[in-house]
Amino acid sequence: MWPYFPDLLARPVPRYTSYPPATQFIDKVGADAQAKALNAVVSGTPISLYAHIPYCQSICWYCGCNTGAAGRTQRLHAYLEALEGEMAMVAKMLGGRGKLQRIAFGGGSPNAIEPIAFVRLVDRLVTMFSGNSPDISVEIDPRAFSLEWAMTLAVAQVSRVSFGVQSFEPDIQAAIGRVQPVEMIETCMASLRARGIKAINFDLMYGLPHQTNESLLGTLNHVARMRPSRIALFGYAHVPHIFPRQKRIDTAALPGIEARFEQAAIGYERLVSEGYVPVGFDHFALPDDSLAIAAAEGKVRRNFQGFTEDQSDVLIGFGASAISQFPDAIIQNEKNPGAYREIVGAHQLAGRRGLVRDVDDQLRAQLIERLLCTGRADTTCLLNDPASLASLRQLEERRLIIRDGNTIVLTEAGRPYARVVAALFDTTLPVLGTGSLAA
Repeated sequence: MWPYFPDLLARPVPRYTSYPPATQFIDKVGADAQAKALNAVVSGTPISLYAHIPYCQSICWYCGCNTGAAGRTQRLHAYLEALEGEMAMVAKMLGGRGKLQRIAFGGGSPNAIEPIAFVRLVDRLVTMFSGNSPDISVEIDPRAFSLEWAMTLAVAQVSRVSFGVQSFEPDIQAAIGRVQPVEMIETCMASLRARGIKAINFDLMYGLPHQTNESLLGTLNHVARMRPSRIALFGYAHVPHIFPRQKRIDTAALPGIEARFEQAAIGYERLVSEGYVPVGFDHFALPDDSLAIAAAEGKVRRNFQGFTEDQSDVLIGFGASAISQFPDAIIQNEKNPGAYREIVGAHQLAGRRGLVRDVDDQLRAQLIERLLCTGRADTTCLLNDPASLASLRQLEERRLIIRDGNTIVLTEAGRPYARVVAALFDTTLPVLGTGSLAA
């Protein structure tokens, strides 16, 4: 279905969950910039909150998240105490100026903590930030799910739950250290739906060890039967030099670039044939889901949680490694949970890395976001760069974009190359920056 251009696929480009991307974060931008950004939030500004739980009951080998094993109860309690301390500091600085829209819990696995502790966190966030029925979403590890958790999520008025599924094929699950039978996921979904939680997401992966087109289709057959509200189909990134746990995965068993491309195309075709609306380059939603509705209205956004209908320009992150995003700054908290606890215990903001965005950065961030979310972008900022214009011509010749005056539009063939096109607007890439396609 999609044309295969290996030269474009071989080019490493960011996922653009932010611009400039996280690779540009520097240590000089931390707590001071965080305080300045928080103090600059004006009254009535819509805000979204993210709480990071960096613990799991067991660690999956493929995982690229900032997480560790939840072995000691005392360590979890100490972390949650620090988390509440950070929330209290930030809430005091905001002084009620933000208008709470959404709360998201991620990790790790938020259900690595006790259900009662989760309810307390929700209550504290809603109380501290004066929330009036915010939209609440939670990432869940099915292996640590229970009827108690289903009831807890309902009591906490959680509106959306995301399950890390990855694959339903037993041999692939064994190869990535995440064994969870189909029946386990079915039971989890039934428990949630019985308690009124209908919005359920699946995270799936292609490019996994031993994965073939047939095994991917086998997983998608199960998915089609279960009908989750949304699906994210990610490509597995094998970077064992960054995440040592991935060394347990057999590199020789991983599909090659062309096989990965085929799997992405097969996943796209199968999900669209089942009535899912494609959003961006790796998300899918049922037509009545809020993400699909936002896509139809041209209101999809992109942030560190992927493609979203969240319209807030201020996202405040809590916990170790959590990222806060403001119009003119992006700040990441201390990554190490132990060091994070010490910082918050000393009544200091936990921001330790990040960047300040000038006017040009903000403009390019908007252009990249619009391109990835709507498939359209204005190229005026590229017109004085001959190399950029040459790159645009090359993309047009390959029928990956259509040019309409100063506007470019991604074609259906260009969907898997969206990030490559976005890289044209990126001035931070040393080699793949403006004009790189013509090089």
